[in-house]
Amino acid sequence: MSELKPPVAARKPIERTHHGDVFVDDYEWLRDKTNDEVLDYLRAENSYTEARTEHLESLREAIFSEISDRTLQTDLSVPARNGGFWYYARTIEGKQYALSCRVKATGDEPPATDGEIPGEEVLLDGNELAGDSEFFSLGTVDVSPDGRLLAYSVDLTGDERFTMRIKDLDSGQLLPDELPGVHYGSAWSTDGSTIFYTKVDDAWRPHQVWRHTLGASDDVLVMEEPDERFWVGVDLTRNEQAIMISLGSKLTSEAWLLDASDPTGTPVVVAPRREGVEYDVEHAGDQLLIVHNADASNFSLATAPLDSPGDWTTLIEGDESSRLLGVDAFADHVILYRRRDALTELAIMRREGGSFGAPEALTFDEPIYTVSPGRNDEWQDTRYRFGYTSLVTPGSTFDVDVATGERRLLKQQPVLGGVDLSAYTQYREWATAPDGTRVPISLVARKDVGKDGNAPIVLYGYGSYESSMDPWFSIPRLSLLDRGVVFAIAHVRGGGELGRHWYDDGKMLTKRNTFTDFIAAAEHLVKDGWTKPERIVAQGGSAGGLLMGAIANLAPQAFGGIVAEVPFVDALTTILDPSLPLTVIEWEEWGNPLEDPEVYKYMKSYAPYENVTAQQYPRILAITSLNDTRVFFVEPAKWVAKLRATASGNVDVLLKTEMDAGHGGRSGRYDAWREVAFTLAWELDTLGLA
Repeated sequence: MSELKPPVAARKPIERTHHGDVFVDDYEWLRDKTNDEVLDYLRAENSYTEARTEHLESLREAIFSEISDRTLQTDLSVPARNGGFWYYARTIEGKQYALSCRVKATGDEPPATDGEIPGEEVLLDGNELAGDSEFFSLGTVDVSPDGRLLAYSVDLTGDERFTMRIKDLDSGQLLPDELPGVHYGSAWSTDGSTIFYTKVDDAWRPHQVWRHTLGASDDVLVMEEPDERFWVGVDLTRNEQAIMISLGSKLTSEAWLLDASDPTGTPVVVAPRREGVEYDVEHAGDQLLIVHNADASNFSLATAPLDSPGDWTTLIEGDESSRLLGVDAFADHVILYRRRDALTELAIMRREGGSFGAPEALTFDEPIYTVSPGRNDEWQDTRYRFGYTSLVTPGSTFDVDVATGERRLLKQQPVLGGVDLSAYTQYREWATAPDGTRVPISLVARKDVGKDGNAPIVLYGYGSYESSMDPWFSIPRLSLLDRGVVFAIAHVRGGGELGRHWYDDGKMLTKRNTFTDFIAAAEHLVKDGWTKPERIVAQGGSAGGLLMGAIANLAPQAFGGIVAEVPFVDALTTILDPSLPLTVIEWEEWGNPLEDPEVYKYMKSYAPYENVTAQQYPRILAITSLNDTRVFFVEPAKWVAKLRATASGNVDVLLKTEMDAGHGGRSGRYDAWREVAFTLAWELDTLGLA
């Protein structure tokens, strides 16, 4: 292994000049995936990574077997009622992809999930649709309101451009309608004669809503959004009264409603966009419910008449103690989805005539957990489906009776192989950032792993887009825990764990807080007696990969290893180029360095690629996908090449490129498990546990 030599990317310098600053980029030529030299380089990196990790093959196989043995591979989700059917997904041992199924409803109780269901109808078999393709993903699975037709869309490359087909569920035959180049989301008209869908522009931005009438050869453009900061989406409201067209940037929203029984009608705007005002609309039958930040940073709840949707009346005022995330409206009640004290919360508001009762929060015993809305399609339902999990509790599906508050566990994710879940425990600790801010950390470990100053730790982080890394249970993670590893999540600024201000304090010109919070979390684990720096492996993906690249430059001495998955490590190059997919919409997250010299200077101060220096770096594993349209493979490819050419001392950096995948990696569940096993084995090796 000592004789192995890593690939060396050719240096082909080009100059990038902005605001008087000249940056010489030696590796931008790696961007062209149609170039044989680029592909040969990526394959060489894969071969090097394979050779360097060959000694971990038996460990990878052991971890893969552990994941397989602990997972109930022939299983089904809890059926959800919609109209006259119960809908669910089924997995079969040995099959990569799930089956979408339904069965006619004969009562109010869902079918049992512990065996075969008489009368089952298979709507889609992902394994048949995938065929021999190396990648497969469903974008839309949408049954018409009358239950007769199914619209579904398929991506076989990973670039998130789908082809939509329509299936007649009575005959099982495909209709001749075929819609290429569609994006996520769809909405049926009430009578099932028409379906609405979205398309993307050259920058992969969903910018148009189209109307397709079954059997018609020419579709109709319903709405187009010219502002490159805005995405469009389309959906059918729960009560099936309206088609909802949503337009949103990172900071501003606009919603339009179209009578679902009149698909050729004209959409009506709820409230014209106002810069900096975000709002979501929930159709409550006789009125609209609006979640908005027009008067409170943590969002308020307002009502609005159907015939005057822009006339908002406050129902619940926003406050500093909780962040209102959304509402689900039903005939007799409303469910609030909130965030409080770095935890999620659901609260019931019963409807009494035209008024709403006070919110009653659901309570739970564990100190750290995640509760979230489940699938609730029925407007008249008197029960509410929700999900619950924690670092030590497998994903669980509950129904709560809205009238009585009584809840019932319908299913908990099975964990096989004799695993004793009581052997694990979870903790919540708080690190102190350089500016004095307290940063929460969630940890899980075996109960016999204590603060001996030498515990191996995998520290995970994200910290962007107000996306919270709420605690979740993971079967693959057990392979770490059972080998004595502590898994920790640093809830850094830029996420939304502690409300909107937590997000605002980790974006734009405060982005560095995300990185220093994460470093503070690592340092806390050392000071608090858990471990030492060389026993910490940091992990993050996508925007969390930017975090990984930044902390590698800022505090390489604080970590023994870093896993960067589809990492956004060449952020400044990307955000400077509005012709690249998704760049313009990102300016409200990072700033616009193309026009603003202050933003340019600030981003350049932390962008991982620009700040690689001649210092000793920890071990690094970078994982990417050739067909990723969100974070191009070129970013980690350039980063790894520069690390190899620049870092001092022992440079131990690996690049692994999935040649047939997108942003989410391999699509089949067994393939995905093998990829997880690869990463976990590398982490264990880095922690000295291989």
